[in-house]
Amino acid sequence: MTLPNLSEIELLAVERIRKHGAMSRTSLAKLLEISQASVTAIAGNLLEEGVLAEIGHGRSVGGRRPLILDINPGLGYVAGIDIGATSVDLALADFRGEILSRDSYQADVRVPPEVLLEKINQTIIKMLKVEGARPEHLLGLGMGVPGPVQYPEGLLIQPPLMPIWEGFSIKSYIKNQFPKVVPCIDNDVNIMAIGEAKVGGGIGMDNFMYVKIGTGIGCGVIMHGEIYRGSDGCAGDIGHICIDYNGPVCHCGNTGCLEYMAAGPAIAAMAMQAAESGESEHLIKRMQENGGSLSSIDVGELAAAGDRASIRIINESGKMIGGVLAGLVNFYNPQAIFIGGGVSKIGHQFLSAIRQYTLRRATALSTRSLRIDYSPLGDDAGVYGAIWLVLEHIFALVK
Repeated sequence: MTLPNLSEIELLAVERIRKHGAMSRTSLAKLLEISQASVTAIAGNLLEEGVLAEIGHGRSVGGRRPLILDINPGLGYVAGIDIGATSVDLALADFRGEILSRDSYQADVRVPPEVLLEKINQTIIKMLKVEGARPEHLLGLGMGVPGPVQYPEGLLIQPPLMPIWEGFSIKSYIKNQFPKVVPCIDNDVNIMAIGEAKVGGGIGMDNFMYVKIGTGIGCGVIMHGEIYRGSDGCAGDIGHICIDYNGPVCHCGNTGCLEYMAAGPAIAAMAMQAAESGESEHLIKRMQENGGSLSSIDVGELAAAGDRASIRIINESGKMIGGVLAGLVNFYNPQAIFIGGGVSKIGHQFLSAIRQYTLRRATALSTRSLRIDYSPLGDDAGVYGAIWLVLEHIFALVK
């Protein structure tokens, strides 16, 4: 099984169906602005190659009911991989983006890339086997990684969380296991934004931001319906915007970075400090129950129960994040901000704090219709985005 080598007009036809959905030959001819005879020949070849399939008849507009064309889900398989700082989520999908199976497990991105990628490869092989497929049936693989990515080369450049991955060719390693695969590698928050745009809350939106708050803080930017990566692929790295020039030194080497002061580890550190100073009996008790540690989830749970110290910590983090987002809203004027990542699970008070300080600091016009909400897709945003990243590029990449 291999991907066919398509002509430019055939690639465009596939792109139109992918973007607009199943349609008749007549509708496809109008979108491509070509004759009915030409589109009949193009559709015939795509059907023969197995790229398209006829899925039934459409409504008649006078005469016979037209046959409807769509992407052939059985062309092969694609995998979506979302690598986080502490976990890996995987999904196997068909060529229409329908997820067939899922898997996830805890992982440490600080290990050598060969170690983590080998486990990913073996997990994908097992998932294919369950579907009755072999490694050569995998034709596309999208992956999100937690660090700055030089796109489309797929190389990590000075990734703070995984420094030993810098310059490592993820694509080459993957193709050694899956020689027929088209690999696409991007920053993890970019794929989350893509997932939200394709199957989540961003459907129909041209301009929005996806903010991931976890071990770090990053932002995926959807502009005019497409992911915006910037000139070097590092657009949206808002976690390293300085919010305090006299603040602590971040792992990136600069001082007062947003993620170092407001992300998950910072929330946990503020909670530990509040417990150790005796500010909160509830935090002290929870720390003892946890064997001497606290997490952002603990803070969220105690804040929901009314613990004043936990509420203060959440408000402080939300204020810092909201202040940065307000500047971005003034600059970019998005339709929505979706918030995801592990820290988004700490509860509504955190979202409320972010929303409050964003709206307070941004201009009235830029927030008139602004939606700020948790990601509707939640943990699924990454794998869906990784799948759609490769589905939208796969034929153009093999041309």
